[in-house]
Amino acid sequence: MREVLVTGCSSGIGYYCAKALREDEFRVFATARRDEDVKRLEEEGFEAYKLDLADSRSIEEAVEWVREQTGGKLYALFNNGAYGQPGAVEDLSREVLREQFETNLFGTHELTAKILPMMREQGHGRIVQNSSVLGFVSLRFRGAYNASKYALEGLSDTMRLELKGSGIFVSLIEPGPIKSDFRKNALKKFLEHIDRENSYFKDAYKEKLKALKSSEDAPFTLGSDAVYQALKHALDSPRPKERYFVTKPTYFFAFAKRVLPTMWLDGLLRRVE
Repeated sequence: MREVLVTGCSSGIGYYCAKALREDEFRVFATARRDEDVKRLEEEGFEAYKLDLADSRSIEEAVEWVREQTGGKLYALFNNGAYGQPGAVEDLSREVLREQFETNLFGTHELTAKILPMMREQGHGRIVQNSSVLGFVSLRFRGAYNASKYALEGLSDTMRLELKGSGIFVSLIEPGPIKSDFRKNALKKFLEHIDRENSYFKDAYKEKLKALKSSEDAPFTLGSDAVYQALKHALDSPRPKERYFVTKPTYFFAFAKRVLPTMWLDGLLRRVE
Protein backbone atom coordinates (compact mmCIF):
# COMPACT_ATOMS: atom_id res chain seq x y z
CA MET A 1 0.00 0.00 0.00
CA ARG A 2 1.45 3.37 -1.05
CA GLU A 3 1.61 6.11 1.59
CA VAL A 4 0.55 9.69 0.82
CA LEU A 5 0.76 12.75 3.08
CA VAL A 6 -1.85 15.40 2.21
CA THR A 7 -1.97 18.94 3.60
CA GLY A 8 -5.03 21.15 3.89
CA CYS A 9 -7.58 18.36 4.38
CA SER A 10 -10.18 20.31 6.34
CA SER A 11 -12.35 20.93 3.26
CA GLY A 12 -12.39 21.39 -0.50
CA ILE A 13 -9.71 19.85 -2.67
CA GLY A 14 -7.65 18.40 0.16
CA TYR A 15 -10.61 16.71 1.84
CA TYR A 16 -11.95 15.30 -1.43
CA CYS A 17 -8.55 13.99 -2.53
CA ALA A 18 -7.85 12.41 0.86
CA LYS A 19 -11.14 10.49 0.63
CA ALA A 20 -10.58 9.51 -2.99
CA LEU A 21 -7.03 8.33 -2.31
CA ARG A 22 -8.25 6.17 0.55
CA GLU A 23 -10.93 4.66 -1.68
CA ASP A 24 -8.19 3.90 -4.22
CA GLU A 25 -6.30 1.98 -1.54
CA PHE A 26 -3.61 4.48 -0.71
CA ARG A 27 -2.61 4.85 2.92
CA VAL A 28 -3.53 8.47 3.57
CA PHE A 29 -2.05 10.72 6.23
CA ALA A 30 -4.52 13.60 6.36
CA THR A 31 -3.45 16.85 8.00
CA ALA A 32 -5.23 20.06 8.91
CA ARG A 33 -4.42 23.25 10.80
CA ARG A 34 -7.24 23.26 13.36
CA ASP A 35 -7.76 20.73 16.15
CA GLU A 36 -11.47 20.38 15.42
CA ASP A 37 -10.79 19.42 11.81
CA VAL A 38 -8.20 16.84 12.85
CA LYS A 39 -10.70 15.35 15.30
CA ARG A 40 -13.37 15.17 12.60
CA LEU A 41 -10.96 13.47 10.20
CA GLU A 42 -10.06 10.92 12.87
CA GLU A 43 -13.74 10.23 13.49
CA GLU A 44 -14.07 9.51 9.78
CA GLY A 45 -11.36 6.88 10.04
CA PHE A 46 -8.37 8.84 8.73
CA GLU A 47 -4.89 8.70 10.15
CA ALA A 48 -4.89 12.43 10.89
CA TYR A 49 -2.54 14.92 12.50
CA LYS A 50 -2.39 18.63 13.15
CA LEU A 51 -0.15 20.53 10.72
CA ASP A 52 0.09 24.31 10.58
CA LEU A 53 2.28 25.31 7.65
CA ALA A 54 3.00 28.66 9.28
CA ASP A 55 4.62 26.93 12.29
CA SER A 56 8.00 25.20 11.94
CA ARG A 57 7.51 23.20 15.12
CA SER A 58 4.17 21.91 13.85
CA ILE A 59 5.82 20.84 10.60
CA GLU A 60 8.62 19.04 12.43
CA GLU A 61 6.16 17.20 14.68
CA ALA A 62 3.99 16.14 11.74
CA VAL A 63 6.98 14.80 9.80
CA GLU A 64 8.18 12.86 12.84
CA TRP A 65 4.67 11.41 13.24
CA VAL A 66 4.64 10.25 9.62
CA ARG A 67 8.12 8.79 10.02
CA GLU A 68 7.02 6.81 13.07
CA GLN A 69 3.82 5.58 11.40
CA THR A 70 5.56 4.41 8.25
CA GLY A 71 8.97 3.31 9.47
CA GLY A 72 10.55 6.15 7.51
CA LYS A 73 8.83 5.50 4.19
CA LEU A 74 6.55 7.80 2.22
CA TYR A 75 5.56 7.35 -1.40
CA ALA A 76 4.08 10.80 -2.02
CA LEU A 77 3.48 14.28 -0.65
CA PHE A 78 0.53 16.30 -1.92
CA ASN A 79 1.14 19.94 -0.96
CA ASN A 80 -2.39 21.28 -1.09
CA GLY A 81 -2.67 23.54 1.97
CA ALA A 82 -2.95 27.23 1.03
CA TYR A 83 -5.25 30.25 1.16
CA GLY A 84 -5.81 33.48 -0.76
CA GLN A 85 -5.29 37.00 0.59
CA PRO A 86 -7.26 39.47 -1.55
CA GLY A 87 -6.31 43.13 -1.86
CA ALA A 88 -4.45 45.52 -4.14
CA VAL A 89 -0.67 45.25 -3.96
CA GLU A 90 -0.35 48.76 -2.53
CA ASP A 91 -2.74 47.84 0.30
CA LEU A 92 -0.75 44.79 1.42
CA SER A 93 1.40 45.39 4.47
CA ARG A 94 4.70 43.60 4.82
CA GLU A 95 3.21 41.51 7.63
CA VAL A 96 0.19 40.46 5.56
CA LEU A 97 2.36 39.51 2.59
CA ARG A 98 4.68 37.55 4.88
CA GLU A 99 1.71 35.70 6.37
CA GLN A 100 0.60 34.67 2.89
CA PHE A 101 4.05 33.36 2.07
CA GLU A 102 4.47 31.56 5.40
CA THR A 103 1.67 29.17 4.49
CA ASN A 104 1.67 29.09 0.69
CA LEU A 105 5.44 28.95 0.17
CA PHE A 106 7.74 28.82 3.20
CA GLY A 107 5.77 26.15 5.06
CA THR A 108 5.28 24.10 1.92
CA HIS A 109 9.00 24.31 1.19
CA GLU A 110 10.00 23.41 4.75
CA LEU A 111 7.71 20.39 4.80
CA THR A 112 8.97 19.20 1.42
CA ALA A 113 12.62 19.61 2.44
CA LYS A 114 12.02 17.52 5.58
CA ILE A 115 10.21 14.79 3.63
CA LEU A 116 12.81 14.51 0.85
CA PRO A 117 15.42 12.57 2.91
CA MET A 118 12.92 9.74 3.36
CA MET A 119 12.29 9.63 -0.38
CA ARG A 120 15.98 9.80 -1.22
CA GLU A 121 16.73 6.92 1.14
CA GLN A 122 14.07 4.69 -0.45
CA GLY A 123 15.09 5.78 -3.95
CA HIS A 124 11.71 6.98 -5.20
CA GLY A 125 8.83 9.33 -4.46
CA ARG A 126 6.30 11.79 -5.80
CA ILE A 127 5.93 15.45 -4.82
CA VAL A 128 2.76 17.04 -6.15
CA GLN A 129 2.24 20.77 -5.69
CA ASN A 130 -1.25 22.21 -5.92
CA SER A 131 -0.56 25.53 -7.62
CA SER A 132 -3.06 27.58 -9.63
CA VAL A 133 -3.71 29.27 -12.94
CA LEU A 134 -2.61 32.28 -10.89
CA GLY A 135 0.81 30.68 -10.71
CA PHE A 136 1.51 31.85 -14.26
CA VAL A 137 -0.96 34.67 -15.01
CA SER A 138 -1.98 37.53 -12.71
CA LEU A 139 -5.31 39.07 -11.77
CA ARG A 140 -6.09 42.34 -10.05
CA PHE A 141 -6.42 42.23 -6.26
CA ARG A 142 -4.77 38.80 -6.08
CA GLY A 143 -1.20 40.04 -5.75
CA ALA A 144 -0.30 38.20 -2.55
CA TYR A 145 -1.70 34.89 -3.79
CA ASN A 146 -0.25 35.40 -7.28
CA ALA A 147 3.20 36.06 -5.85
CA SER A 148 3.11 33.02 -3.57
CA LYS A 149 2.05 30.69 -6.40
CA TYR A 150 4.53 32.16 -8.90
CA ALA A 151 7.23 31.52 -6.29
CA LEU A 152 5.99 27.98 -5.66
CA GLU A 153 6.21 27.25 -9.37
CA GLY A 154 9.75 28.60 -9.58
CA LEU A 155 10.84 26.58 -6.57
CA SER A 156 9.19 23.45 -7.95
CA ASP A 157 10.77 23.84 -11.39
CA THR A 158 14.19 24.18 -9.76
CA MET A 159 13.62 21.18 -7.50
CA ARG A 160 12.59 19.09 -10.50
CA LEU A 161 15.93 19.84 -12.14
CA GLU A 162 17.84 19.05 -8.97
CA LEU A 163 16.03 15.74 -8.44
CA LYS A 164 16.68 14.43 -11.95
CA GLY A 165 17.82 10.82 -11.72
CA SER A 166 16.81 10.40 -8.08
CA GLY A 167 13.57 8.52 -8.77
CA ILE A 168 11.64 11.41 -7.20
CA PHE A 169 9.25 13.24 -9.51
CA VAL A 170 7.87 16.75 -9.03
CA SER A 171 4.55 17.76 -10.59
CA LEU A 172 2.52 20.96 -10.51
CA ILE A 173 -1.27 20.94 -10.69
CA GLU A 174 -2.66 24.25 -11.97
CA PRO A 175 -6.41 24.48 -11.36
CA GLY A 176 -8.68 27.32 -12.35
CA PRO A 177 -11.98 27.74 -10.48
CA ILE A 178 -12.83 24.73 -8.29
CA LYS A 179 -15.75 24.31 -5.89
CA SER A 180 -14.30 24.80 -2.40
CA ASP A 181 -14.23 27.07 0.66
CA PHE A 182 -11.48 29.14 -0.95
CA ARG A 183 -13.69 32.20 -1.49
CA LYS A 184 -15.13 32.04 2.03
CA ASN A 185 -11.66 31.87 3.56
CA ALA A 186 -10.42 34.68 1.31
CA LEU A 187 -13.31 36.87 2.46
CA LYS A 188 -12.19 36.50 6.07
CA LYS A 189 -8.65 37.58 5.19
CA PHE A 190 -9.93 40.49 3.10
CA LEU A 191 -12.06 41.85 5.95
CA GLU A 192 -9.30 41.26 8.48
CA HIS A 193 -6.33 42.78 6.70
CA ILE A 194 -7.41 45.32 4.07
CA ASP A 195 -8.27 48.92 4.99
CA ARG A 196 -10.96 49.32 2.39
CA GLU A 197 -12.26 52.74 3.42
CA ASN A 198 -8.89 54.47 3.09
CA SER A 199 -7.80 52.76 -0.10
CA TYR A 200 -7.54 54.29 -3.56
CA PHE A 201 -9.54 51.22 -4.65
CA LYS A 202 -12.38 51.88 -2.20
CA ASP A 203 -15.07 51.78 -4.89
CA ALA A 204 -13.59 48.75 -6.65
CA TYR A 205 -13.46 46.93 -3.33
CA LYS A 206 -17.23 47.22 -3.01
CA GLU A 207 -17.57 45.04 -6.10
CA LYS A 208 -14.82 42.74 -4.87
CA LEU A 209 -16.68 42.31 -1.60
CA LYS A 210 -19.86 41.37 -3.46
CA ALA A 211 -17.95 38.77 -5.46
CA LEU A 212 -16.39 37.24 -2.35
CA LYS A 213 -19.77 37.06 -0.63
CA SER A 214 -21.52 35.59 -3.65
CA SER A 215 -22.62 31.97 -3.56
CA GLU A 216 -22.57 31.71 -7.36
CA ASP A 217 -19.76 29.73 -8.93
CA ALA A 218 -17.40 31.44 -11.33
CA PRO A 219 -17.75 30.44 -15.00
CA PHE A 220 -16.24 27.04 -15.87
CA THR A 221 -16.03 25.97 -12.21
CA LEU A 222 -15.38 22.26 -11.75
CA GLY A 223 -15.56 19.93 -8.77
CA SER A 224 -12.58 18.69 -6.79
CA ASP A 225 -12.72 15.43 -8.74
CA ALA A 226 -11.07 17.27 -11.64
CA VAL A 227 -8.04 17.96 -9.47
CA TYR A 228 -8.04 14.38 -8.24
CA GLN A 229 -7.82 13.05 -11.78
CA ALA A 230 -4.61 15.03 -12.24
CA LEU A 231 -3.28 13.98 -8.84
CA LYS A 232 -3.98 10.32 -9.55
CA HIS A 233 -2.08 10.47 -12.83
CA ALA A 234 0.85 12.19 -11.12
CA LEU A 235 0.94 9.39 -8.55
CA ASP A 236 0.35 6.42 -10.88
CA SER A 237 2.13 7.24 -14.11
CA PRO A 238 5.68 5.99 -14.63
CA ARG A 239 6.27 9.33 -16.36
CA PRO A 240 4.14 11.94 -14.56
CA LYS A 241 3.68 15.31 -16.23
CA GLU A 242 5.56 18.35 -15.06
CA ARG A 243 2.32 20.37 -15.22
CA TYR A 244 -1.35 19.46 -15.15
CA PHE A 245 -3.86 22.05 -16.38
CA VAL A 246 -7.30 21.79 -14.75
CA THR A 247 -10.37 23.72 -16.02
CA LYS A 248 -10.86 25.56 -19.31
CA PRO A 249 -9.56 28.93 -18.01
CA THR A 250 -6.19 27.34 -17.24
CA TYR A 251 -5.86 25.91 -20.74
CA PHE A 252 -7.01 29.17 -22.27
CA PHE A 253 -4.65 31.44 -20.36
CA ALA A 254 -1.70 29.09 -20.81
CA PHE A 255 -2.28 29.32 -24.56
CA ALA A 256 -2.90 33.08 -24.44
CA LYS A 257 0.31 33.69 -22.52
CA ARG A 258 2.30 31.83 -25.17
CA VAL A 259 0.84 33.59 -28.21
CA LEU A 260 -0.36 37.07 -27.17
CA PRO A 261 1.70 40.20 -26.64
CA THR A 262 1.78 41.18 -22.96
CA MET A 263 -0.36 44.27 -23.61
CA TRP A 264 -3.12 42.16 -25.16
CA LEU A 265 -2.95 39.57 -22.40
CA ASP A 266 -3.18 42.33 -19.79
CA GLY A 267 -6.31 43.59 -21.51
CA LEU A 268 -7.91 40.18 -21.17
CA LEU A 269 -6.87 39.74 -17.56
CA ARG A 270 -8.23 43.15 -16.53
CA ARG A 271 -11.69 41.96 -17.55
CA VAL A 272 -11.61 39.02 -15.15
CA GLU A 273 -12.94 39.64 -11.64
